[in-house]
Amino acid sequence: MINLARFIVVASFLAGAYLASLHEETINWMLFIPVIIAGVVGLVLLKSSEKAAAQDDSLLASDKQTLETSLNNILSNLRELDGRKDKVPTYQMRFEIDRMFRDDLNNFADSRESMKHLFGLMAYADILSSFAAGERYLNRVWSASTDGYVDEVLTYVSKAHSQFEHALEEWKKAEAG
Repeated sequence: MINLARFIVVASFLAGAYLASLHEETINWMLFIPVIIAGVVGLVLLKSSEKAAAQDDSLLASDKQTLETSLNNILSNLRELDGRKDKVPTYQMRFEIDRMFRDDLNNFADSRESMKHLFGLMAYADILSSFAAGERYLNRVWSASTDGYVDEVLTYVSKAHSQFEHALEEWKKAEAG
């Protein structure tokens, strides 16, 4: 159903573009209006199909496991990195971040929309707010590593750790209630 809806949207867009290009000053409204209506119908079908797919129980269970695993892996790696941050050469820190966090950050981002259906919009916002702050701090560490700012690297590894700890606390609150 999703593919059919996408096809309708794309076909109506292309048909509308073709009809609009036939004459430089006029549009044949008798043909153009049905094409627009078909596009709107396709868009409504697409949105309702995507919503139904996003609320599928097996997808939600799978995404919940992915989210929880990713968050725990990130925290575990951050604890380890925070404990040895002064031993990692500044210019090497960016490679450590890529190696330790890239997959879990991507997995979490790919599955994050399911949190809305699992926990509600408020819990989603609370978890994602801390997660995004932690991710920004990791990005800052990466940039500071590239530029050779030792103090900033050391400071923001700890700040990222604290934000991800808070994200896990919010996750546990959402799960409990």
